[in-house]
Amino acid sequence: MAKQIILNLFDMAGAMHNSHGLWKHPQNKRHLYYNDLHYWIELGKLLEKGKFDTIFFADVAGVYDVYQNSKDAAIRDGVQVPLNDPAFIVPAVAAVTEHLSFVVTVSTTYEHPFSNARRFSTLDHFTNGRIGWNVVTSYLPNAAQNYGHKEIVKHDERYDIADEFMEVSYKLWEGSWEEHAFVGDAENEILFDPEKVHEINHKGRYFSVKGPHLTYPSAQRTPVIFQAGSSERGRDFAAKHAECVFVGGSTPEKLRFYIQDIKERAEKYGRNPDNIKAFTFLNVIVAETTEEAELKYEEYNRLWSAEAAKAQYSGSTGYDLSKYEDKDAFFEYKHTEHGQSRAASLTKDAPRKLTVREVLNKFETIGRSNVLVGNPVEIADSIQFQIEQTGIDGYNLAHLITPGSIEEFIHFVVPELQKRGIYKKEYEKGTLREKLFGTGKKLLPDDHTGAKYRNF
Repeated sequence: MAKQIILNLFDMAGAMHNSHGLWKHPQNKRHLYYNDLHYWIELGKLLEKGKFDTIFFADVAGVYDVYQNSKDAAIRDGVQVPLNDPAFIVPAVAAVTEHLSFVVTVSTTYEHPFSNARRFSTLDHFTNGRIGWNVVTSYLPNAAQNYGHKEIVKHDERYDIADEFMEVSYKLWEGSWEEHAFVGDAENEILFDPEKVHEINHKGRYFSVKGPHLTYPSAQRTPVIFQAGSSERGRDFAAKHAECVFVGGSTPEKLRFYIQDIKERAEKYGRNPDNIKAFTFLNVIVAETTEEAELKYEEYNRLWSAEAAKAQYSGSTGYDLSKYEDKDAFFEYKHTEHGQSRAASLTKDAPRKLTVREVLNKFETIGRSNVLVGNPVEIADSIQFQIEQTGIDGYNLAHLITPGSIEEFIHFVVPELQKRGIYKKEYEKGTLREKLFGTGKKLLPDDHTGAKYRNF
C-alpha cells in the first residue's frame, strides 16, 4: 500500500495566523468568531469529516515588535495577536470528535515543567490519548520582557533549558507513578498505593522539582513530542526528543537533507529513525478549474498586507526590515538570538544571494513558492510529487480564508488524494501515537530518550 499522507491543520487560537491582511476578505470568519467556543467545535467537526489527523496549534508568548521598533504593524493586522490559550479549546473539541487529535505548542523557555506536565497529562486524559506537545523555545524580545527578562535568552542556552525541561518532564510522566498504582480497595482503605508513587527529586541547573507528579498516568503517559527547528542545535534536539519534526526548505534537496540529517543524528542517540515522522508546510488555493484558482490568488493578493508579513519576519529573525536603506546591497546573514533557521532562509540557505530589494519584494505578495494554486488534479500532483521526492510523511496545512480554504481542500483535494490511495478513507483506532506509528504503540518506544526514566 502507498504511504498515507498525515495531515495537520496549522492554526492558532487567535484572530489571525499567517494570512496577513486577509481578515478583510468577506468570507474570512476567524477574526469574528475565534473567541467563540462553538467556532472551534464546528471546525473540529469539519476536520474530522476531512479525516485530518490533528489540529496543530502554534503559539507565541509575546507580540512582534521588532519591525520599526514598534508593535503597531503587528497589532494593526492581527499578526498572531490577540491570542488565546489553545489548551482550553482542546477538551471541548475532543468531546464532539472521536479521532481528531490535537497538538498544543508550549515553550520551554519561560514555562515550568511541573505545571506543564500536569497540563498535558490532563489533556491526554480528556482526549483519550489524542494529544501531542509541540516543543518550542521562545525568541521574541517581547516574550522575554513579559516573563521578567531584560533580553532574549540566547539561542543555544534556550536549548540547554529545553533539554533539562524534557528530562524533568520524562521523570514526571514516565517515572513518578508506577503501573497499577490505583488500588481502589475499600476493605483495606487504600485508593492509591503510596509505594508505587515516587518523588523525582530533580535538582539541575535550571529546575528543582521534588515531585511526585500530581496527575495519574494518562493513556500515552508522555504526549507525542513534536518539534520544529532546523538550526544545528535545533536538529540535534529533534534527534534526541522529537517523534514528529517540522522542516522547511526552498528545494526538495534541502528538505531531504534536513530529514536525513535528523534521522542520522537520532541513530547516534540509539533511536530507530523510523520512529520519527517528518512534516513540512502546505498552503493551497484550489478551485474546480485552474482559471478559477488563479483568480482567487489574484483576489487574495489584492488584500495581502506586506507590512504585516514584514513584521512577522522581522520578529522571527531579529532583522528589522525597515532599517535596510541600501536596496541594492546583498541581504546578508548575521547572527541574532532569534530564530536562526528563519534568518538563514533568505540568506545563507537561499538558492542564490538576494539583494535587499529582492527580499522586500518577497513580502509584497503571497509568494508562489509558498502556495500551490490550481485545480484538484494539479494540487494532488504537486503534493504527491513532494512526498515522493523528499521523504516527508505529511503536511501542516495553512489556510488563507477560514473556514473557506479548509472546506475547499476537503471538497476538492481530499477525494483526489484518496482516489490515488495516498490518503486515508477511514481513521485507525487508538491514541495519537498509535495512529502515527501503529496499533499497540501508545507509549514512547523503548529506544526513546524518555523511556530510560520509566519506573514500571
